Amino acid sequence: MRILIATDAWHPQVNGVVRTLTSLARSASALGADVSFLTPEGFPSVGVPTYPGLRIALPNRREIARRVEAAAPEAIHIATEGPIGWAVRAHCLRRKLAFTTSYTTRFPEYIAVRSIIPAALSYAVLRHFHAAGAMTMVATPSLRQELAAKGFKKLGFWGRGVDTNLFNPDDPAKLDLPKPIFMTMGRVAVEKNIEAFLVLDLPGSKVVIGDGPQKAELERRYPQVRFLGEKTGQDLTSHLAAADVFVFPSLTDTFGVVQLEALACGTPVAAFPVTGPLDVIADHPIGALDNDLRSACLRALTMSRDSCRSFALERSWENSARQFIGNLSALQPSRSLRPAVRVAGRSTVQG
Repeated sequence: MRILIATDAWHPQVNGVVRTLTSLARSASALGADVSFLTPEGFPSVGVPTYPGLRIALPNRREIARRVEAAAPEAIHIATEGPIGWAVRAHCLRRKLAFTTSYTTRFPEYIAVRSIIPAALSYAVLRHFHAAGAMTMVATPSLRQELAAKGFKKLGFWGRGVDTNLFNPDDPAKLDLPKPIFMTMGRVAVEKNIEAFLVLDLPGSKVVIGDGPQKAELERRYPQVRFLGEKTGQDLTSHLAAADVFVFPSLTDTFGVVQLEALACGTPVAAFPVTGPLDVIADHPIGALDNDLRSACLRALTMSRDSCRSFALERSWENSARQFIGNLSALQPSRSLRPAVRVAGRSTVQG
């Protein structure tokens, strides 16, 4: 099956969406699918207000049409609701091409903390965006329930995975820091709620991996915290393995792939009991969830690192890719897009 995925989030960005899509493509290939991407590459772009370093593409109708036609896809998936996503959606509607979407980022909450635009208005726009698709894929049962309550229809499930070969506990970094080490990783931005971790009264050391618009400010305000910037590959893995607890303070993530990456390194997770952590950690003995994040951090110290690793080994990207491909069978034949391969297995659609 030839699959075209349209996404506004792409390299050199370092985030969960980019890691998810690249991991999906690699695993889907092993299952016999051919995944290509329609990304911001080659389009002019502008900077995002209030977010230095982040740019959004300015796609044009003709080039979008050319790229879609060149890919000759048997299925189209729109992964983001940015300019690329809207442009590909418009192309599909003009040509009467079926497509699926996924809800991966809480843009209404992100926008609300950076502007005066209320979340209710943003959700109305997103409902309109996703309603045109054959299915909106979500990563967790709790997110599916939440979006259904907000009026979203045709919701399907697409879980996430982790590369347990890359993320492993075998070679932890030697960090010359007082123990225990509490670590967080991600975009250093207000919507990630990192300050909720930094203000905690915890023993040992706090470490932040990642970059973003808040990094310089938080470094000045919390000089006792070690900010290490962005890390990738084996360097990232070794640092996650060196932590005693991975702290996930976000209240707005739809899943949080970094939780699985930390668990694969044998590091237990401390988080708030919200969508994402509730689905990943739940009542498994691999982390602690509490509205008192400090209590969660201290309880997580008691968790078995072997249990964390074992849990992650059961969450493969191959299973995630199989779910994704199976969902594409929900595409209805259209004027010019007819899936040539019907993937075995049923998709779960709510609507």
